[in-house]
Amino acid sequence: MPESSPAIARFYRLMEQTRPPMRADRSAAGTLPTRAYRYCEAVTAAAGYGWWVFPPTGLRFIWDGADIFWTCDALEDWEPLSPSAQYPGFSDAFDAAAPGMLQGCAPPMLTAMPEPGALQIWTGLMVRTLPGWHLLVRAPANLPLTGGFTLYEGIVETDSWFGPLFTNLRFTRTHSPITLRPDFPLLQVQPVQASSYCDAILDSTDLVPGMEGLGEDDWRDYHRTIAVPNEDPDRPFGAYAKQARRRRKSDAPVGLSGQCPMRNSVGR
Repeated sequence: MPESSPAIARFYRLMEQTRPPMRADRSAAGTLPTRAYRYCEAVTAAAGYGWWVFPPTGLRFIWDGADIFWTCDALEDWEPLSPSAQYPGFSDAFDAAAPGMLQGCAPPMLTAMPEPGALQIWTGLMVRTLPGWHLLVRAPANLPLTGGFTLYEGIVETDSWFGPLFTNLRFTRTHSPITLRPDFPLLQVQPVQASSYCDAILDSTDLVPGMEGLGEDDWRDYHRTIAVPNEDPDRPFGAYAKQARRRRKSDAPVGLSGQCPMRNSVGR
C-alpha cells in the first residue's frame, strides 16, 4: 500500500495510560487449539478480523444487585459509581488540551446505565473511518471473556460520528469482584461497509425449501466440496484453509467501487 494511502481507521488516544489498539490475532492470543489454528480458516479469519481495543486502565467492579462499586489502578479504595466517574486527573488534562468551547466536556470513563447491572465504559479512544465504512463494536472473536459480564454489540457510523469509543456491558454475577486487565482485549472493532447492512441488502435473501430445489450446479458443487476430498485417502489436512489463504493473498479486498478501498478511497 502506498504511504500516501489513507488509513481505513484512525484511532485517537486521549487517555495516555490506555494501551493502543492492535491488529486482532488469528490465534486468539494463542488460545485456539493448535488444530483449529492450522486447519480451520473460518475460525482464524474471524479471530483476526479487525482490531483489539483494551480497557482504558486496569478496572475492578463489584455489583451487589443494585449498586456498582469500582476501583482502578490509580486508586487505593473502592468507590460507588453514581452515576459516572472520571479517571483521576483526566478532566484537568482534557481542559488543558481542549479549546475553550470544550472546557468541562471531558467524557466520563464509567457511567452507570439506568438498567440494573448495566455499565458503559469508555476505552479512552476516539476513532474515524473512511467514508462509507463503519465499525462493528463487539466482544473479541473466539477469545473468551474473563467472566462475570457480557458485552452488547453495536455498529457505529464512525465516518460521520466522532466521539468517545465506548461499550456497554451487563454484569452477570453479584457480590464478587470482576476484573478488567489493561493488557487483555475488551473489544474487537471490525470495519464494515455501510452498504453491507442496509435493508436492501439484508432483505435480499431467498430460500430453497427442499432438496428437490437443488439444481445440477448445486449438487456438483456439493460433490466437489464434500465428497471428492473424502474419496482421497491421501488428501492433505487443511485443504480449505490453504485455498482460502491463497485466495486472500491474491485477491484485493473489493470496495464499493470494485477496487481496493485502501488504495482508492478519498481521504477526508
